[in-house]
Amino acid sequence: MLNIQKTLEDYYLRLQAHPKYLQVMTLPTLQRWGVLIGLFTASQILVFGSLYLIFGKIVVIGFLASVLAGCATGVGALPALFFKDISERLFNSLLGAAAGVMLAATAFSLLVPGMEYGEQVWPGKGLWVVSAGMMIGALFLHFADSRLPHLHFDSVSDHSLDSLQKISLFIIAITIHNFPEGMSVGVSFGSGDLNNGLVLSIAIALQNLPEGLAVALPLVGLGYDKWKAVGIATLTGLVEPVGGLLGITMVTLFSSILPIAMGFAAGAMLFVISEEIIPETHSKGRSRIATFSLMFGFIIMMVLDRLLV
Repeated sequence: MLNIQKTLEDYYLRLQAHPKYLQVMTLPTLQRWGVLIGLFTASQILVFGSLYLIFGKIVVIGFLASVLAGCATGVGALPALFFKDISERLFNSLLGAAAGVMLAATAFSLLVPGMEYGEQVWPGKGLWVVSAGMMIGALFLHFADSRLPHLHFDSVSDHSLDSLQKISLFIIAITIHNFPEGMSVGVSFGSGDLNNGLVLSIAIALQNLPEGLAVALPLVGLGYDKWKAVGIATLTGLVEPVGGLLGITMVTLFSSILPIAMGFAAGAMLFVISEEIIPETHSKGRSRIATFSLMFGFIIMMVLDRLLV
C-alpha cells in the first residue's frame, strides 16, 4: 500500500515539474481553464471516435453510460461540501436503497436475460451456464478481497477511518468493487438491448451515490480540502468505464460468452451486496429503516425495468 502511494506521489511530482504543465498553470484563469477543457474535449473525441470506428455505435453508448454511472460517485460526494458528517440512520437508508436497486438490477437486467441468451447459445443449458458465471464472478471478488489490502464498509460505521492510510485502504475497496459494476453495464449493452443497458446503468449510478459520500466524508473529517475530497471520490468511480469497456468489447467480439459474462457480473454484484452493503446497514444491530429502504429501492428498479421495456 505504501509503495502504491509513493508511486502516485512520484507521478504527481513529475507532472508538476513538467514544462508544459508549468506553462499551462501560469496562464490567466480563463485561458488556463480553456486549455484544460480543450484538451479534455479533444481526448474524448479521440476515444469515442476510435471506439465508434472500430466497434460501432453500441460500444460508444455503453462506454458513455459506464462513464456517467461512474461519475455518479462524485455526485454522491457533493454533500461533503456542506457537511462533515451525516446521521447513521440516513446513511443506512441510503445504503439499503442502494442494495435494493442492485438486487433488482441483478435479477432483471443480468440473470433473466442471461438465461435467455444462454438458452439460445446452449439450448437446455442456459441456467447452468449463467450459474457457473455467477460463481466465477463471486470467486473473482473473493480473491480480490483476500489479495489486495483494503478496509470494508463497516469501517465507516465504526468511525475507525481516523488516518489517511486507513481511508486509502477503504478507497481501494470501493475501487475494487466498482470494476465489476462497470463491467456489468458494458456486458448489458453488449447484449444489444439498449433499454436493458440503460436500466442497469441507472441502477449502478444510484448505487454509487452513497459510496461517493462514504469516501468523501472521512477525508473532509481529516481536514482535506472539500473539493479535493469530492475529486478523490469521483476518481474511485472512474474505474467503472474501464470495466464497462472491457465488458462491452468482450461480448461484442465473442458473443458466445455473453451468458457467462452476464452471470459473472451478477455474481460479483451479489457478492458486494451480501459481503459489504447489507452487513454495513445492520452493523449496529437490526435496522428496520434499511430493510424498508432495500425494498423501496428494489421496487423502484423493478418498476423502471418494466416501464423501459
